[in-house]
Amino acid sequence: MKEILLIGAGGHCLSCIDVIEAEKKFKIVGLIDNKNIKMKYGYRVYAENSLKKFSKKIKYAFITVGQISNSKIREKLFKKVLKHGFQIPKIVSPISYVSKRANVGDGTIVMHGSIINAGAVIGKNCIINNKALIEHDAIIKDHCHISTNSTINGEVVVNKNSFIGSSAVIKQKIKIGENSFVNSNLFIEKNLKNNSKIYEK
Repeated sequence: MKEILLIGAGGHCLSCIDVIEAEKKFKIVGLIDNKNIKMKYGYRVYAENSLKKFSKKIKYAFITVGQISNSKIREKLFKKVLKHGFQIPKIVSPISYVSKRANVGDGTIVMHGSIINAGAVIGKNCIINNKALIEHDAIIKDHCHISTNSTINGEVVVNKNSFIGSSAVIKQKIKIGENSFVNSNLFIEKNLKNNSKIYEK
C-alpha cells in the first residue's frame, strides 16, 4: 500500500480519512497542521515545517483542508505541496460512481454516494462532496467545492475557485463564473458572472 501524508487536520480531514481508508489504496502516515497537537483522528500530527523532511521519503500527499468562503488556502497548499515534489493523487470513494467516460483531475476527492456521469470533467484539487450529482458533459474547473447533495446538471460549467452549497441545483447549460459562491438550497437558472455571491433566492 502506498504511503500518503495529509495536509490539514480539521473537520474535512476526518471525512477524507474515511474515504481514503475505504478506498484502501493508501496508508496514511500522518497529518500536517499548524495546530499545537500531537494526535488527531488516530494519526500523528506534524508541524507544517515538516513538509520538506517528509518529501524526501514520502511520494504522495493530499490536501485535506476544507473550503467554503473561498479556495485560497487550498490552492496555496496545493501549489506548495507540488513545489516540495509530492504527487497529489485523486481519491475516489468505493461507494461513489465515476463513469469511465468522465475525467477526474489530480488532487480531487470524490466522496461517498456522489455520482459523476459520462462526459463530465472535474479539474484539480476539487471536493465532490457526499451525494453530489455531476451530470453528463458538465465541467468543474480547478479548486472548486461541490457540496453535499448538490446537483450540477448537464453541460453546466463551474469555473475555478467556486463553491456550490449543499442541495443547490444548477440548471442545465448554466455557466458559473470564477470565484463564485452559491448558498445552500438554491436553484440557479441564470449565468453568474465572476465573483458572484448568491446567498438567497
